[in-house]
Amino acid sequence: MSTTVDVAFAFDTHKFIKQMVATGFTEEQAEVQVRLLSEILHTQLSTKADVAKVDLHVLELKRDIAAIDAKVETVKTELQRDIAAMGVQVETVRTELKRDVAAMGVQVETVRTELKRDMKEMELRMVIKMGAMILASVGILIGYLRAFPMPVQIVQPLAQEMRPHSAPAAR
Repeated sequence: MSTTVDVAFAFDTHKFIKQMVATGFTEEQAEVQVRLLSEILHTQLSTKADVAKVDLHVLELKRDIAAIDAKVETVKTELQRDIAAMGVQVETVRTELKRDVAAMGVQVETVRTELKRDMKEMELRMVIKMGAMILASVGILIGYLRAFPMPVQIVQPLAQEMRPHSAPAAR
């Protein structure tokens, strides 16, 4: 049985069988060896077509990777743009908050000043009302004493009690 294996290289099966027979193999043993070796060469070795398929797959993978890289760059650019826009928005909000806090400080100070003024005004009103009540009480007391004069016997001891006590005079 003399066949040539169809791979990327030439394999002369007839020459191989002749060499095996010359070294002591029977022709049948040599043919079995050639058949097994041919199967191994067909199934285990890569052919130019196999390598070409792998090369094609590698090219397809490179193309896919390039497409993915382009998408990643696009997304990266969009994210950088969005981050920059967010930074501007954050600064705008920060500026607005600072302005609002300053305005609130002015309002608080205004309310505080108004409260102080109102408290002083209330204090003045209270003093005026207390003075008026004291004057009214004195007026009522005077009016009562005029309407109902006290007998002299009551007034003199009261007057003596109200005088400052001094040491008894030497007699």
